[in-house]
Amino acid sequence: MVTKTLEVPLPANVKERLQTPICIPMPKPGKAQITLPFGGATIQAFNDITKGIPDDCSLNFSLMLQVAPLLANMKCLIEALKVVEPLVTLITALGKADLPAIAQALPKFLDAVPPLVDCIAKFFVGVPLFLRDLLMMLAKLLGCVVQTLRSALAVMSGLQLQIASARADNNTALLAALECAHGQAQASAQHALTAVDPLLVILSLCEPLFGLADVSPIQTPQIGSDESIEGLTAVIDVLDTLAKTLRTVAEGLVAQ
Repeated sequence: MVTKTLEVPLPANVKERLQTPICIPMPKPGKAQITLPFGGATIQAFNDITKGIPDDCSLNFSLMLQVAPLLANMKCLIEALKVVEPLVTLITALGKADLPAIAQALPKFLDAVPPLVDCIAKFFVGVPLFLRDLLMMLAKLLGCVVQTLRSALAVMSGLQLQIASARADNNTALLAALECAHGQAQASAQHALTAVDPLLVILSLCEPLFGLADVSPIQTPQIGSDESIEGLTAVIDVLDTLAKTLRTVAEGLVAQ
């Protein structure tokens, strides 16, 4: 059977629409967090920029990875709470000179103290090691963010000249494709920047540990939000400097 291809003429406006590239926007960065049991503070999910755009599942899995060690390290806090109750009872009984209550509270207090003392002793020994590893981890993660931002910046810089050329030539189809690619690179940079805030929060939460490890605190820098090439370049410089500082401090803790 012989087939014949028929050409169906299309209106000019339809042809123009078919020739114009379709730009599919990237989704905006999501968030997930858990409120901690003390002080109303929260921990935020990390956006793993090495695995594409995070979704609700990956964000909550990130939270789970943070919660597990948190629960494991609440042991000493729980031991402290075990001491508080009999201590309050004992002090109250002493104030009232209530001998039966004192006799009942004292053994509970004495039993609760040794586990807490053991936790405290281990804590002061482990603080410098913990701070060293934590700072090195933050430095490496900031390095990952910087690498992603530099890649996005290189793409945006290259496209900027092509966009200007296409606009000057009045090449609408090429201009639409280039602007779409520029928007995708810009969105990639925005996603990478969402990983910075949780890292800075962790760094600020480490401040009490610096004193225990006899190290000067590291000031958290101000990160700009300008999405221009100049603004992104400034952000990269700030993050790169911070990563180098963290690495230097961590190496100093290793030498102690």
